[in-house]
Amino acid sequence: MTLSEFQLQQQLKSRGYSITHPRTIVFKALEDKEALTMAELVAICGQQLDRATVYRTVGLFEDLGIIRRVQIGWKYKLELTDSFSHHHHHLTCTNCGKVTPIIEDDALEDRINSLAKAYHFTPSDHQIEIRGLCYACQLSSIVE
Repeated sequence: MTLSEFQLQQQLKSRGYSITHPRTIVFKALEDKEALTMAELVAICGQQLDRATVYRTVGLFEDLGIIRRVQIGWKYKLELTDSFSHHHHHLTCTNCGKVTPIIEDDALEDRINSLAKAYHFTPSDHQIEIRGLCYACQLSSIVE
């Protein structure tokens, strides 16, 4: 069992749930990957789990703070929360929907914390998403 799987087991156990085969499959499908759409997640898990099981597991994982939604306009992708992956932010292409993680930047994190402090606010979590066009979409718009 990996450290992440152990953390998952502990988080589930602390809330009265057990680690099951379907929960492990969904977790592993999201582990160490870029954000996935629900359709992509269902496709990855589809050999081993039915669609309804994936949706139920995602719902539980969202409720327990194991995964979060990365909003892309009115759509979303899913990824593990910072408890299971490195803290990061996102660049989201408004044309093709590609989500690129931005590695944590100490200066940015310090600025976010100082802003919160200036407003007498205690943050529990944050996520920054920069929307625009990825390099490939920029190139394709020049060609057209």
